[in-house]
Order: sequence, then C-alpha cells, then structure tokens
Amino acid sequence: MDSKIYKFILINIGILIVLLLVLRLGMLVGMEKERFSNRWLGNYPCNFGGPREGMMGNFPGEFKSHGDFGKIIKIALPTIDIKGDNDVEKVVSIKDDTIIEHAREKISSSNLKVGDQIVVIGSANNAGQIEAKLIRVMP
Repeated sequence: MDSKIYKFILINIGILIVLLLVLRLGMLVGMEKERFSNRWLGNYPCNFGGPREGMMGNFPGEFKSHGDFGKIIKIALPTIDIKGDNDVEKVVSIKDDTIIEHAREKISSSNLKVGDQIVVIGSANNAGQIEAKLIRVMP
C-alpha cells in the first residue's frame, strides 16, 4: 500500500511540474509577443513608407508628450506657475520659440494674466519645470 501512495504522490508532483512549465512557457511567449509589437509599433512609419520622424513631423521642434493644464497663479517671466488638478502647482518655463495662442490668434507672453486657464505642451527640464513648446489660453 505504501508503494501506491508514493506512486500517487510522484505522479501528482510530475503533473504539477509540467503545469508550471507550461505556465512559464506561456509567460515567455506573451512577453516576446509584447516586445515584438512594441518594436513594430515604434517602426510603423518606416515599415509602411511614412515619414521617418512620424506622422506629426517635427511639431514644433522635438515634440515629446509632456504637459499640463490649469489656472495661472503667478507670473514671473520667463516662468509662470499654474495650479492644476488636486491643487498641484507646476512651474512652466517660457522660451523665445514657445508658441502662445488664444483661440486661433498668436499672442505674446505679456498677454498672459493671473487667472487664465491654459493648456501647456512641452517637455520636462532638469529643474523640474515644464519647458513649454505650446501654450493655449482657454476662452
């Protein structure tokens, strides 16, 4: 009777090991599929003859998605402070090439006022500020 119990235990351990190996193999295949699709998506314009810089081109300059929206609470050019969701305050750096628009009209940074609702698109700099590429004042 002892040999039947040992045989039963060994068979169950073997089945468990096989199931764990199949699970691990599935995880490896899934990770490889994810890596492939990520590389493929990154090279989509090259794969289908689109522009090398992507569908948005170079708008404006090196465009990386980083930005915020909120109300201007302080203006000390070339920076402004905005308060966004959950009362989080961020500093926005305005450069000479920053595009500032109100509706469809380009305006200068001197036209910005405390209390204006704005949308900022740009990139983060080493000082933790948003270097604005585009600022849109909301009506």
